Amino acid sequence: MKGQDGLFKKFQAIVGAAVMMALTAGNATGQEQRPVKIGVLTDMSSVYAPHGGPGSVEAAQMAVKDFGGVALGKPIELLFADHRNSPELAVSIARRWYQEGVDAIADVPNSAVALAVQEISRADKKIVLFSGPASADLTGPKCSPYTVDWTYDTYALAHGTANAIVKSGGDSWFFITADYAFGYAMERDAGDVIRSQGGLLLGGVRVPLGVADFSRYLLQAKTSQAKVVGLAISGQEMINAIQQASVFSIVQDGQRLAGLLVFISDVESLGLKTAQGLLMTSAYYWDQDAATRAWAKRFFSKMKRMPTMVQAGVYGAITHYLKAVGAASSTDPDIVMAKMREMPINDFMTHDGRLRVDGRVLRDMYLYEVKKPSESKYPWDDLKLLRTIPADEAFRPLNEGSCSLTSKR
Repeated sequence: MKGQDGLFKKFQAIVGAAVMMALTAGNATGQEQRPVKIGVLTDMSSVYAPHGGPGSVEAAQMAVKDFGGVALGKPIELLFADHRNSPELAVSIARRWYQEGVDAIADVPNSAVALAVQEISRADKKIVLFSGPASADLTGPKCSPYTVDWTYDTYALAHGTANAIVKSGGDSWFFITADYAFGYAMERDAGDVIRSQGGLLLGGVRVPLGVADFSRYLLQAKTSQAKVVGLAISGQEMINAIQQASVFSIVQDGQRLAGLLVFISDVESLGLKTAQGLLMTSAYYWDQDAATRAWAKRFFSKMKRMPTMVQAGVYGAITHYLKAVGAASSTDPDIVMAKMREMPINDFMTHDGRLRVDGRVLRDMYLYEVKKPSESKYPWDDLKLLRTIPADEAFRPLNEGSCSLTSKR
């Protein structure tokens, strides 16, 4: 935690300096000088910090810098805050930011936090660019005309990973599920996939945020005799569960662990010896091609670690937003959202993507397997591609999400 606090203070200084430079850029005065404001609302100090956190702030800075630091002839001001995985705190920050003229909020890992922030976005008619949260409900029954859900969701993750595991013989499951919005949505969406393939759900347990000891949950999973233990948890909690599974000989005795939301940072924390063979669905992998490697190299030069799909998504979402602002010659949320839906999405992470009316960004997803130690040739060489999942297959069909916006088309 001490190291994280130090990194947090470092970013306060860096972003503070960037904000000051932005505010003094250009010659405009008064209302004309009001900057285009973007706030990165993330987890800087807890379980999701390795996936977003300081890396999301750095990705946002890269996007602003690459755009030139100016939009509509005005400086771009970048803010950030730690929501500490508290919906109440996040709502307070989001409300204040929007009142103070923030045009868009980005990232927002933690689905419960994101659902709360989305309601403020809807009420204030301001844009939110989600990269970190997973719940597919954000573009389903809870959808908003001001939401951009950029990177992934529980539907895509389940249809990538769970589908592959069931087809390979893993047809009975026991879930260890996070006891909040992300976990509920993940278990639901994975369960739908499992049942649709003729598989069985043999039970499950729910665990609160911040649990470190998974002993009793893993014992219940083993007792169930399910072929697959589905981990509808993420971050440090998933790492803890996988590390502790060896105490109960989960894998050694024939059960399979399925991490349904896994990041490259998780693989590095576990090490290839422990993580080898794990399947994961991702929107981005740093070593996928020349373009992904080039961006990751720049990110690594600052952060000394490779980016996650959340951090790459923050860059992409902010870049697309700024392009739409420029093309629309406006920061009016309704005009910018219309332009974002109109414009194709093409960057190192997304090819021929598009923003759907329900807020879902459609792009290809990728099914990876964690390499064996003997297969890795250089640092962070962790994944091998098993399958590219086309966008229309990866994400939920528009007419199945119960989004009220679809009836207004």
